[in-house]
Amino acid sequence: MALGIAVLVTNGAAGCWGAVSWLRSAPSVWFWYLLRLAQAAVAAQVIGGFLLLARGENAPDGLHIAYGVAPLVITLVSEGLRLGAAQRELEDVEDLDSLDRPGQIAIARRVALAELGVMTVGALLILTLALRAYQTGGP
Repeated sequence: MALGIAVLVTNGAAGCWGAVSWLRSAPSVWFWYLLRLAQAAVAAQVIGGFLLLARGENAPDGLHIAYGVAPLVITLVSEGLRLGAAQRELEDVEDLDSLDRPGQIAIARRVALAELGVMTVGALLILTLALRAYQTGGP
């Protein structure tokens, strides 16, 4: 139960912080700390869930297990999409070193915002699935 609540709280915090930062176009290093904490909570929750199943505990239904594992999949897919977002921002740049300092900063800012957006959506999706898992958890 504590791990489930940790997943809810950390992903909610990361998702909200990321959404505000993205809407303000102001990348935040604190978002990444919150996100990594949220990802650690997801990993711990999945491992804990598998340990409970290995001990013979029963899940209320198959959906609860799916909603429990899906956040780990979303975390991994989001990381892959983050890399793709950065590559899309850089695909039209032939030589980053040849750009002047303001040009390099502008590109870095676009990459940071693209990555922030992707990871924020991932955190909010995990929050949604964690809430649904909580609802299917039974009494």
